[in-house]
Amino acid sequence: MSKNRQNAWICLCLCVWLQLNLAGRAAETNSLTWQRGTDRVDADMRGMALWPLLEKIAVDAGWHIYVEPDITHTASAKFKDLPSGEALKRLLGDLNFALVPQTNAVPQLYVFRTVMKNATQQVVPTKLEARHVPNELLVRIKPGTDIDALAKLLGAKITGRDDKLGLYRLQFEDPNATDAALAKLKNNSDVLAVDYNYYFDPPPDAQLIPASSVPSGAGPVSLTLDPAAPGDPCNPVVGLIDTPVQSLGSQLDPFILKPISVAGDSGASGTGPSGLLHGTAMAETILRAISQVGGGSSPVRLMSVDVYGASATTTSWNVALGIQAAVNHGATILNLSLGGPSDSPILDSIIQQAIAAGIPVYAAAGNQPVSTPTYPAAIPGVYAVTALGQPGQLAPYANFGSFVSLALPGASVVYLGGQPYIVQGTSPATAYATGVAAGTRGVNCLTWAQIQAAMQQKFAVPQR
Repeated sequence: MSKNRQNAWICLCLCVWLQLNLAGRAAETNSLTWQRGTDRVDADMRGMALWPLLEKIAVDAGWHIYVEPDITHTASAKFKDLPSGEALKRLLGDLNFALVPQTNAVPQLYVFRTVMKNATQQVVPTKLEARHVPNELLVRIKPGTDIDALAKLLGAKITGRDDKLGLYRLQFEDPNATDAALAKLKNNSDVLAVDYNYYFDPPPDAQLIPASSVPSGAGPVSLTLDPAAPGDPCNPVVGLIDTPVQSLGSQLDPFILKPISVAGDSGASGTGPSGLLHGTAMAETILRAISQVGGGSSPVRLMSVDVYGASATTTSWNVALGIQAAVNHGATILNLSLGGPSDSPILDSIIQQAIAAGIPVYAAAGNQPVSTPTYPAAIPGVYAVTALGQPGQLAPYANFGSFVSLALPGASVVYLGGQPYIVQGTSPATAYATGVAAGTRGVNCLTWAQIQAAMQQKFAVPQR
């Protein structure tokens, strides 16, 4: 792929650079109390960086917050019992903001220096990251083990099962019973793996942009399906583990195989203010990368596997089932533009099975400028993808941990109903990597190992 083509993917840099050393010092003294019922705020801020401040507001106020890329600010203010509007003025200083009420939804706060439409990067609060479904465990057992007897012994109800995998979802009465059962199962010789059922971070929202703002070379994807013999190993099938995929239009819809759902009825999960589903944005990003590699035609197909259903979040149970469903239906490469901080041995085992079967797995490294691992990207054997904000430079929000394998452009322009949107983060960077890999195999039938070796040279991770 030419440098010009790569640069066409870099639409704009993502949000602020998190000042880690400053945030670490400030965390010991900074306090913020947001009373939702009375809409009054107390604060004692001494040099708090913008990103952790907005994370704190998002959690305490319960708002969705979007920030203009690359703006910086340090909050220093002390006050008590101010209304939220006045509190925001004191906390945000010379930055502009707009609080937009929503019908039957939480308010949205836009923080910007230029104009509101440029506030495109969603703040995903860290507090959302380390949660698990209350009173639930996932357990994988050895063949021949009686799961019904085991559940009865533990006082658990089986709420989900995959007998072929030996994978089960158990529900308990309360946290104490859950933790006691976890300890017992970890010492049970019939149990291969057990853990909580973790939540994953909500997918980032896309933002509608004016047609005049679309960069050169980022118009609608032009790609023609090249019919090929079913089952040909040189014609990859991408398993897209994500939200549902909306119609991509008459030209691109033929690339999408019959969708699969492991999460019940699909709803408007993860649409945010735009109405564009995250899976739709990832599918189009993959196809754009394929078009750049394949020169306008390709035999690659996409298999949409919905692991969100009608929920804004997903869990390690749904992701594990989604991966297995993709593999069972013929996926030969997997895209996981999702993640969280918790390593699940259940999910590890499912992914390791896919890797052992020769299926490459690409996963998002995470949208926090830290080196701590994000999962499933940090699972051994997975290709973890972080994001570039501009050529040769990591985006200011991007994870830079040692587990990261590749760095690709972190902004993608996608279209829904003829309208352009921008989606940003390590999610589109991952979709771009998957598209490059699948598209390359569809063109020249190199092995996955050869393709990955070439990608690690071309898309090496720059130093922070």
